[in-house]
Amino acid sequence: MVVSAAALMPEHARRFRDEGFFVLESVVPVGDLELLRGECQRCIDERDREMDRLGVDELDLDHRGRRYFVHAYAHSPAIRAFLRSDLMLRIARAALGETVYLFNEQYVVKAAERGMTFGWHQDSGFIGYPHQPYLTCWITLDQVSEANGTVYLLPYARAGSRQVVEHVRDDRTNDLVGYFGADPGDPVRAPAGSIACFSSTLFHRSGPNTTDRMRRVYVAQYAAEPILDEARSAPRHLADPLLIDGERVA
Repeated sequence: MVVSAAALMPEHARRFRDEGFFVLESVVPVGDLELLRGECQRCIDERDREMDRLGVDELDLDHRGRRYFVHAYAHSPAIRAFLRSDLMLRIARAALGETVYLFNEQYVVKAAERGMTFGWHQDSGFIGYPHQPYLTCWITLDQVSEANGTVYLLPYARAGSRQVVEHVRDDRTNDLVGYFGADPGDPVRAPAGSIACFSSTLFHRSGPNTTDRMRRVYVAQYAAEPILDEARSAPRHLADPLLIDGERVA
């Protein structure tokens, strides 16, 4: 389902609840899009320097020149402002309700002609203990299609479950995989500045980037309550309150 940000309404909340996702096309302002792109390159350069320091070409889920999962929040006031922007809060409110916390953020980048696939998974599958499902906003910094490794979404009804399932680690890629069925999912085809909004319990995957340009995405994640570590003693990632009972938090 593709809609504009101005058209966000209870129907989108219902679709998010019943189907697991909706898509907003061309909604990120041009200035914010350029900001996100610039910070993306800075983060990639920093990650490559860290691999140089360690003398490796793979670090966690990152593979040099092939794919990156890198964070910007801690080092970028501009990114922090974007994550609290009117646009992002309207989306989070539609999906989660009147109380919203910032949970996590990261860039997801597939390099030109060598970008790797990413297997079927639920974002909640990376958290190995019970927690409240959260919202993932998959923000396109480039036009996305099957050719450059877009995300494929699997609606709840076709996945057969909306519950978090056990994921298995792929020894070759280090990915966690949770769906092994034959359904290919629905690809998101959208211009730069679009946002796929989906639940952390929705199965999704991405294909390889077969084009001659990078495919860059920024992921922002929001929750209706703080998501704590397994000991319930501290936030797992971030727990910044943005809305409390509908009131914006300074």
